[in-house]
Amino acid sequence: MLIRERRPADDPAIRQLLTAAFDDSRVADLADALDARADRPTAPLVAEVGGEPVGYVQLSRSWVDAAPRVVDVLVLSPLGVLPARQRQGVGRALCHAAVQRADELGDPAVFLEGDPAYYAKLGWERASDRGFTAPSTRIPDVAFQVVLLPSWQDWMTGPLVYNDTFWAMDFVGLRERN
Repeated sequence: MLIRERRPADDPAIRQLLTAAFDDSRVADLADALDARADRPTAPLVAEVGGEPVGYVQLSRSWVDAAPRVVDVLVLSPLGVLPARQRQGVGRALCHAAVQRADELGDPAVFLEGDPAYYAKLGWERASDRGFTAPSTRIPDVAFQVVLLPSWQDWMTGPLVYNDTFWAMDFVGLRERN
């Protein structure tokens, strides 16, 4: 498996991958919108097997409203793996690559909403245990998770503020989907 940056030629396969992984094309729409942002910190990453994309992960800019000042942080979303390739280490490899990329960028923390049973095995921890507040009451506390990176300092806690794309597309916390 090769982890690399997304190429424009990957876009149709990534759209199909995300739609299949989430059984919802809206996640592919979210990925497109996040990728088009002027403040995109880095290119999305793709897991490739046999020359074909089988997994995808994206980091986007958000902020922690810490008492001294606002702190730039990253949000890992979406992370998707083709259903036929799930439970084969693709998601794990993409998570590790994304966290490594965030560290290389000098960001102090990466956040996500996700299954704690899965992400805890990858080094993620409950964000509230570190003094962070979720950006919405619709995010279950156990699902609001963080990885702290070497540039993080104790004062960098407070509410996470998602970028407006997550809000505009209604991808914050749990909500009934019609």
